[in-house]
Amino acid sequence: MNFDPTDEQQQLADSLRKVLAHDYGFDQRRAIIDSPTGVSESAWATFAELGLTAIALPEADGGFGGGAIDLLGPMQACGEALVVEPLLDNIAFGGRLLARAGSAAQRAALLPGLIDGTRRFAFAVLEPGRRYELAPATTTARPEGAGWVLDGEKVVVIGAPSAHTLIVSARTDGAPGQAPRSTTGSSLFLVDTRSEGLRLNPCRTVDGQRAAGVRLAGVRLGADALLGARDGALPLIEEAVDFATALICAEAIGAMQSANDATLEYLKTRRQFGVPIGSFQVLQHRMVEMAITCEQARSMAILAASRVDAGGDAAARQRAVSAAKVKIADAARLVSQESVQLHGGMGMTEELKVSHTFRRLTMIAQRFGDADHHLERYAALA
Repeated sequence: MNFDPTDEQQQLADSLRKVLAHDYGFDQRRAIIDSPTGVSESAWATFAELGLTAIALPEADGGFGGGAIDLLGPMQACGEALVVEPLLDNIAFGGRLLARAGSAAQRAALLPGLIDGTRRFAFAVLEPGRRYELAPATTTARPEGAGWVLDGEKVVVIGAPSAHTLIVSARTDGAPGQAPRSTTGSSLFLVDTRSEGLRLNPCRTVDGQRAAGVRLAGVRLGADALLGARDGALPLIEEAVDFATALICAEAIGAMQSANDATLEYLKTRRQFGVPIGSFQVLQHRMVEMAITCEQARSMAILAASRVDAGGDAAARQRAVSAAKVKIADAARLVSQESVQLHGGMGMTEELKVSHTFRRLTMIAQRFGDADHHLERYAALA
């Protein structure tokens, strides 16, 4: 199998790298993080102009009909630059869930805004005390007249403070507080962030992204807010999260490569005892281990992306994604810790990019399930 990107895929990744190198340098990134919104509107407009928000959408909806493989290069570029805008969440959740579950009216009303960058989405799925469980239990939706009423709480909703629309998972069968039976009982709803009864508690994650806790207290929605079939959303949620996991694995590769490059350059220039410290064999061995680990993780990220794009057997997709996430989580820990240690004390300072890369890789290792979670899932599917 040929794992080299096509000319078009390479050109897109190279174009994004050039834009990020010019307009998204380390100092510019820090200014974005410190801004009131934590999002650069100009950067978001650029992402839309490059077509990143449309790549994975069907051609019938104005997209390019691509998949995770087409996004490997751009996500690696985002990882190298430590992009804090919630691009992944809009591609993997806003676009994918709407394209796969939305009605013709919902797609026509919302997808054009996603494509041109004027509308942003956030996916509210995790609940307090339930770690990585995707089936909603404490967030409920009950019918009222022709519409719905939502109550509950979601946590760590990445991108929620700057989102225009939330996609909220809620329980629509059984008793409140209990997980849905089997794959039934989970539904998705489109919720405008200005809705009465919706409250956001914004926060900043350890790697500089903006997130929020979401509280829903009697949020009333129309019948058109239901996304997809009632009680049948869990398989869609699982597939979208696997797609997002494959993309975040690619992002991790970019961040690890950036850390490796910075560390290698430091070993070549930092002198001790009259010679570059890179001449010390023990440090060379550690650098080689970092490089090998990154390449192994890259192979697993490609495997996850190709398996997600293949469709079909859900169990095979989940096994591939979990195997990749375990490797990525382990590799992220090794590369991030080694890069900081080889830089010495300055590796933890705010002024050095490698310390921010450490935080981003730490966050990636946890998001969508840590190594232990995915080991358990892989074993259960074996």
